[in-house]
Amino acid sequence: MSEKELISECSQIIYDGFIRYNNYFHRITRRARTRFEQKDWKGHQNDIVDRVDLYEKSVRRIALTLRRTLGSHLTNKKLWREIRSYFADRLNQVPDNDFIKTFFNSTTRRIFGTEGLDPDLEFIPSGTSNDLQLIMTLNIRRYPYWVSLKRIFETILDDFSFRVPYDDINLNATRISRKIKAFTNENFSKNVEYLRFEFIDSFFYQAARAYLVGKLILSEGEAPIVIAFKNENRGISVDAIFLEEREVSLIFGYTRSYYFADPNSVIGTVHFLKSMLPKKPIDELYTVLGRLRQGKTERHRTFTQHLSETEDKFVHAEGETGLVMIVFTLPSYNLVFKVIRDSFGPPKTISRKDVIDKYKLVSKHDRAGRLIDTQEFINLKFPIDRFSDELTNELIQNASDSIRKEDNNLILKRVYVERRVRPLNLFIDECSFEDATRSIIDYGEAIKDLAKTNIFPGDLLLKNFGVTQHNRVIFYDYDEVSLVSDCNFREIPESKSIEDEMQAETWYYVGENDIFPEEFIRFLAMNDELKREFLKYHKDLLTAKYWQRIKNQHLRGDAMLVIPYTSHLSQKKVSRKI
Repeated sequence: MSEKELISECSQIIYDGFIRYNNYFHRITRRARTRFEQKDWKGHQNDIVDRVDLYEKSVRRIALTLRRTLGSHLTNKKLWREIRSYFADRLNQVPDNDFIKTFFNSTTRRIFGTEGLDPDLEFIPSGTSNDLQLIMTLNIRRYPYWVSLKRIFETILDDFSFRVPYDDINLNATRISRKIKAFTNENFSKNVEYLRFEFIDSFFYQAARAYLVGKLILSEGEAPIVIAFKNENRGISVDAIFLEEREVSLIFGYTRSYYFADPNSVIGTVHFLKSMLPKKPIDELYTVLGRLRQGKTERHRTFTQHLSETEDKFVHAEGETGLVMIVFTLPSYNLVFKVIRDSFGPPKTISRKDVIDKYKLVSKHDRAGRLIDTQEFINLKFPIDRFSDELTNELIQNASDSIRKEDNNLILKRVYVERRVRPLNLFIDECSFEDATRSIIDYGEAIKDLAKTNIFPGDLLLKNFGVTQHNRVIFYDYDEVSLVSDCNFREIPESKSIEDEMQAETWYYVGENDIFPEEFIRFLAMNDELKREFLKYHKDLLTAKYWQRIKNQHLRGDAMLVIPYTSHLSQKKVSRKI
């Protein structure tokens, strides 16, 4: 085979590999509609796992094919530069070609083990875009306002129908109309005019809810609108309507599971969402749509750009020093970086592989609005002079399996990156008693939400939980997470004598997976007032009976759904008049 034929053959292999990956991605995504209509929540959870695994499996398969095709030429950089150029020429002007370029980069990084970025082998994202032009590629349904809000939403609900009927279209349209009317009365002048409604031509599915996502266009401006649907015995109904930027930001937050949506243009969708949520980073929008690798690409690009425009240094993140991870941050940017230590101090008994497996478990699990999304990066490269001396020394001395010094750079061989939040133990020491009480109660709710999704945090210390900018408590330390269904929750047996109780060691047998909820009280490092408030709402968390009940439900296959918002419609009686 001539060099020209080899170049075209390799380009074809990578392109075909991406097309197969993308087709299967869409196939899994489209199953979400049927899962929702059939209330197949377990099936939806399985699809989350399959879709997360899909990308890496696809890249691995293509890399193996290229090894057979190229043989001894596999790592010939001159040849690969020609392949990249040939590939680029044929992808020019192709819609959503950034995804294909990212797939190409993933392939070369697997073959070469690239550290940092290699502009000779990879496509380097520019970050430049015409948002309006990209949005125009997206299929959007537009509904001008003529006479009645209720009439418009009867039409919209009819257009966006399911194979399962609505319980009552008229009532649902009325609920939506009343909510919009109340919102505009509160936020705009009395003379404001409704102009039109715009909705992305695709439902967004997540767990047990389907969402319509769009905009309300008014004479005095615009507002986002997201409508949440539920499927219950009586049929499908509207569960909630979100019109505030803050509310919508939570719906597309980094603590929630990835959406299953199939719009005609992913890039157009991302920029449509960005126009609704200007404070939301682009990388998080790609990620929440399930395009994890593109989200990582954008996160790396924006952070690298920020690094080049600033002068502050990486320093240890605030909070207690971890036994498993070294955690650091750039003060001017809202991310934290976590690398695994070479060894873990007592009482930790886990291995490095255990930690990696725990983080993989979380990446494929329903996060229910309580687990922070963590991205694993391989072989990141940063200038060593951007690290404080104290941090540099600790990384070199205590994380040699995770980092490597090379010339004037630090190579982070494996690093976990996530949004920075305020550790709960620091937050309650800084805020008012009312805010501290609210957060402590939400801490208990977070543990219960996680239990419903079959996650036991393991380490319940407050330092392992954080408070988001929306004052929501989330969990972010995954080295001891396990499935509730794998745990053995026990009551502490009664002692036979006072001498038993006085022993330094326990007088009873403790198995590998044994957990004693009565002991959780010692994790509650808070003052007596806060502890009383916590126990008022969450005393059941300290009983084996509570956890055994949750475990048995999981073992039976019961779906315990966590909807990370409070429905404001379900309990309301509404008039049909608008």
